[in-house]
Amino acid sequence: MNEFLPSAIELSYLVAAALFIVGLKKLGSPATARNGNAIASVGMLIAIVATLLHQNVLNYEMILVAIAIGSAIGAVMAYRVEMTAMPQMVGLLNGFGGAASALVAVGEFWRYITSIDAVPVSETVTIVLSVLIGGITFTGSLLAFVKLEGIIGGAPITFPFQQPFNITLLGIFLAGSAWLILDPHQPWVFLGLIGVSMVLGVLFVLPIGGADTPVVISLLNSFSGLAASAAGFVLTNNMLIIAGALVGASGIILTEIMCKAMNRSLANVLFSAFGSAQTASSGSTAGVTGDQIIRQIDTEEGAMMLGYAKSVVIVPGYGMAVAQAQHAVRELADQLERLGVEVKYAIHPVAGRMPGHMNVLLAEANVPYPKLYDMDDINPEFDRIDVALVIGANDVVNPAARHDKDSPIYGMPILEVDRAHHTIVIKRGMNAGFSGVENELFYQDKTMMLFGSAKPVIEQLVSAVKEF
Repeated sequence: MNEFLPSAIELSYLVAAALFIVGLKKLGSPATARNGNAIASVGMLIAIVATLLHQNVLNYEMILVAIAIGSAIGAVMAYRVEMTAMPQMVGLLNGFGGAASALVAVGEFWRYITSIDAVPVSETVTIVLSVLIGGITFTGSLLAFVKLEGIIGGAPITFPFQQPFNITLLGIFLAGSAWLILDPHQPWVFLGLIGVSMVLGVLFVLPIGGADTPVVISLLNSFSGLAASAAGFVLTNNMLIIAGALVGASGIILTEIMCKAMNRSLANVLFSAFGSAQTASSGSTAGVTGDQIIRQIDTEEGAMMLGYAKSVVIVPGYGMAVAQAQHAVRELADQLERLGVEVKYAIHPVAGRMPGHMNVLLAEANVPYPKLYDMDDINPEFDRIDVALVIGANDVVNPAARHDKDSPIYGMPILEVDRAHHTIVIKRGMNAGFSGVENELFYQDKTMMLFGSAKPVIEQLVSAVKEF
């Protein structure tokens, strides 16, 4: 039987890879995402079982104990995490993935230098790459987690000569890598490379502002896949190579899609410190002056506008997520539909703090998938919409992106809520969004401001609409 075992393992890897691809395909639609996740999970189970059948597994007891502990921790985290904290969860898991890949490389390096005299150049190169990508992913993701959790501010952090300093560190890493390739039996050089890679991860995320957090999370997700793929080359494991490549490719594709949604290049996202005081102040505030007035309404007036409308488009933003108002939003939509109002939801690609953040929150509230509309699908309809209800969104509905060439967000595709007959904006105050740019939508004649935290305001709207 042993002679057939290697073939059975490779065949299992092929089946697992196919399930991963099918699962990724299904993750592309909210309607099939849950099934896609289940299919990919089955693929991962097959891959793990097949790996454990390798004859070079030395200690099954320790592996099973580690699986039990990891599964228990993962189950508790998944059960207890709030949907509003899902971006932090994703960032943390990205970091753990990068750390795991780096630790695999460290273990293999130690095994090589303590067991053989000559370390193959190809092995040293793959180990160094795994350490670089894994280290950057680990510390970069932890910093993203800390920013998202609010432990430190989300504003970009920069210092003089930051980019030259980063380039110098990268040069040091490359020089150390060359030294290690020529003489692998230098553990202190290897430890130095680990330290440099972790510092690079911190410096990579440090200048990223809150507005660009969804992009950097997606990019770090791609990095975690590349780190896993590099670890696969270190271990000569085809399944790890394939799985890592799939995660890396899907992550970078999503990153590119999000950059296009903001009409910005990836280099601009990473190096412009978008959202800093300097960047924000460089934008024009054309159409927004101190002598302009805002039009404020209360919940009773808002309920009348919504209840007597024929069509309403709800635009959720990060403010809805912070207030955990998604269930109240769903109840409001149900009450409006009871009155015969057509209700739709408009989702901007970068609304919230991670890709699909709004979709996940609304799915938790059991909002039907067909009611969720992408930006390109809903924008042509705003001209005929009676009321656009903006809940905690800011930059993604700022009309300045269309016409103000001096604005930092100029050219970014937005949800064109200003074209609706009326717009109601639910917001705590008049503060600018993540970009630090004033939103001229708030001052337009057709815009009504409804101040307050999203959840209690929506609940008051629900109570008022019920009276109709």
